[in-house]
Amino acid sequence: MQTYDPLSIGERFDTAGWQRPSACGPNGANCVEVNVASREMVGVRDGKLPDSPVLVFDAGEWADFVESVRSGQFGG
Repeated sequence: MQTYDPLSIGERFDTAGWQRPSACGPNGANCVEVNVASREMVGVRDGKLPDSPVLVFDAGEWADFVESVRSGQFGG
């Protein structure tokens, strides 16, 4: 398992690659941004704080997470 420093890993992601859901609106309240520009890793950060720590997932972890959300495993 690869580990990353969440405070510095953001530098490895292309600035233009950060995306947020359209439901967030222009101010990004309570939303996260996702960067899938890299084939090796996916970054997730606070949409209001672009310099915030970045959570990193590899492609398999991200696919599992997305499938879990879609299947309702986290409630809501």
